[in-house]
Amino acid sequence: MLKYFLVGILLFASQSVFSQSTYQAKIIDEDSGTPLIGATLLFREISLGAVSDENGFVTVKEIPDGTYTLEIRFLGYESQKVKRTFPLETSENPEVFSLGHSEEEMEVLVVQSNRSSRVIEDVPTRVEIIAGEELSEKGNMKPGDIRMLLNESTGIQTQQTSATSYNSSIRIQGLDGKYTQLLRDGFPLYAGYSSGLSLMQIAPLDLAQVEVIKGASSTLYGGGAIAGLVNLISKTPEDEPELSVMLNGTSSLGLDASAYYAAKKGKIGTTIFTSYNKGTAYDPAKIGLTAIPKFDRFTINPKLFWDINPQSSLVLGLNLMREDRLGGNIDFIEGESVSDPYFEKNATDRISTSLNYQNQLSEATQLTIKNSLSFYDRSIEVPDFLFSGKQFSSFSEVNINSQGKKSEWIGGLNLWTDKFTQKEGNEALPLDYTLNTFGAFVQNLWNISEQWTLESGFRLDYQKDYGAFPLPKISAMYKPSDALTFRLGGGLGYKSPTVFTEDAERNHFQNILPIDPKLFDAEKSAGTNLDINYRVAIGDELSLVANTLFFYTSIQNPLLLTPVGSNYEFQQPLGSLETQGVEVNMKWNYKDFKLFVGYTFADVNQQYNDIKSTYPLVAKHRINNVLMYEKHENFWIGLEAYYFSHQQLNDGKTGKSYWIVGLMSEKKFGENFSVFLNFENFLDTRQTRFDTIYTGNLPNPEFRDIYAPVDGFVINGGIKFRLL
Repeated sequence: MLKYFLVGILLFASQSVFSQSTYQAKIIDEDSGTPLIGATLLFREISLGAVSDENGFVTVKEIPDGTYTLEIRFLGYESQKVKRTFPLETSENPEVFSLGHSEEEMEVLVVQSNRSSRVIEDVPTRVEIIAGEELSEKGNMKPGDIRMLLNESTGIQTQQTSATSYNSSIRIQGLDGKYTQLLRDGFPLYAGYSSGLSLMQIAPLDLAQVEVIKGASSTLYGGGAIAGLVNLISKTPEDEPELSVMLNGTSSLGLDASAYYAAKKGKIGTTIFTSYNKGTAYDPAKIGLTAIPKFDRFTINPKLFWDINPQSSLVLGLNLMREDRLGGNIDFIEGESVSDPYFEKNATDRISTSLNYQNQLSEATQLTIKNSLSFYDRSIEVPDFLFSGKQFSSFSEVNINSQGKKSEWIGGLNLWTDKFTQKEGNEALPLDYTLNTFGAFVQNLWNISEQWTLESGFRLDYQKDYGAFPLPKISAMYKPSDALTFRLGGGLGYKSPTVFTEDAERNHFQNILPIDPKLFDAEKSAGTNLDINYRVAIGDELSLVANTLFFYTSIQNPLLLTPVGSNYEFQQPLGSLETQGVEVNMKWNYKDFKLFVGYTFADVNQQYNDIKSTYPLVAKHRINNVLMYEKHENFWIGLEAYYFSHQQLNDGKTGKSYWIVGLMSEKKFGENFSVFLNFENFLDTRQTRFDTIYTGNLPNPEFRDIYAPVDGFVINGGIKFRLL
């Protein structure tokens, strides 16, 4: 009897063993076919799983019979879920799963600003990219301009230079806007006289991405990029046509209407962007002055894309913009009779062209010829003074790119011309100038090994008035693992003296004395930064991407606008301007939630004649927080909070610290229609609530520095739809 009992136990155990299966799979990248190391395969119902090896293979043993949901996950890729019933039919080969990149990763694949089309992970120079859904979300907040798009990035601040007309400039790591180069598709179109209004006159609907390089970048595109550069990359036509429209309205009675069309047929493609932006005079503080001016702006930007043959292509672009802007005494602007009103009137016209020709000379060598022409006409009128002038500039370049197995060389020549002619102003001392820059450059990208990449460059610029400028630059990237990347770089920069600075803009160029090139040298700089990137998956649902940037830039003998009697003149005392600090960014992803946390510490000081002082209008501490809930292609809502510490002001006083809190949302209905609604600055943080913006009286105000918002709480909302 015992014998039969033991045989029964053995048969039952054998049946239990045979009812358990072993499953093998291989997990690869959908695009390249390369194995994904460390991907997870999970049987959700029984919490059984394994991780793929160096060949992408994953093996799961002792699987009970039954039907299970298999989930395949890898950080940065779209997850897959499949149903399988065990035991499976006998198969000699492992099942293959191909994972595609997530939308977030696909948005930021290629960097263009360093002239080499490489994915962002392979570029030694630190580049920040705003693209895809992030670009769309920020564009919803200010559809008429790019101020908020940039201002909400760590280490970047947009500085308002006019209390009543909203004129603004970019500050990177605390340095004046004149030290940042603003490009459009690699063309320097927004410098000089136009820089004070450019941020206000660029609508973001036709942008594919925005690339930001912080630190000395004059080696890439020439002078003016001491603090860094911002490159606005336009959309290009795809195989499928597109017709997109955005309509936006604000509680301050503003209106934005934009349309973008793109199509490609055979060898010919085209894009057309047009926008109309309208502002209504708005005074939330009830002090009699506009926080938002009255303005009307129309823009049209057509482009032609021609694939001449398989080896060559041509892109031609045209940009036309017209704007009238009026700020000041709100009763006067609204048509009431006012004695001695204060006002600031800006009228601007812009015409620019662009040409980009590429020819694939061989499999490894490409020739590029670029040219742009820019004409800018602007007048600024305040009571008893009118200043106007025309700026004509051009940029021409020819470069050759040669790619090897481990190294890539780029070399070229360029010519940059800039001429300003004053029409109205101080006729005895006009602010006219002509500045021509001849440049030659060479850059190299060298993949030393799988872990090390080196990027080096050298530029030599020459100007008749200020001499030659040798500009070396070097960046190294060390990537010990997929999760950790180090970047270390530095270089030299320069900025040729012109009267078009933030300080001169604040004075409407009134009583500004011209610059004599014989008495001045170009401002020169040296800078370096260390960048550390880390990414990690914490379990199946939680991931973290962290970035830390340490920066330092020193500018020797910077120009200072100094009052002399009733006039203002530029002086160049011996001394320096230095900025140093750290930027920290963390991005947490948990299921449908994203948390962005950013912190900037910027210590900016100036020293002249052994006297050291804090540089004005810099928030030493800034915090950026955004919590986002997002159902991809369906709905998202976000809460944002930004902190600015107190700032030193030009009048010797100290500005208050403050928070700005906003709520943004968008709901999609199908693939082609969405509605967005934003509550910007709903705590109504305004400088006019805790400080003054002017002294004196309303007919003749003396404006103080604008270091906080003046427009306060504004609601905006609208619709976006795609007809094609």
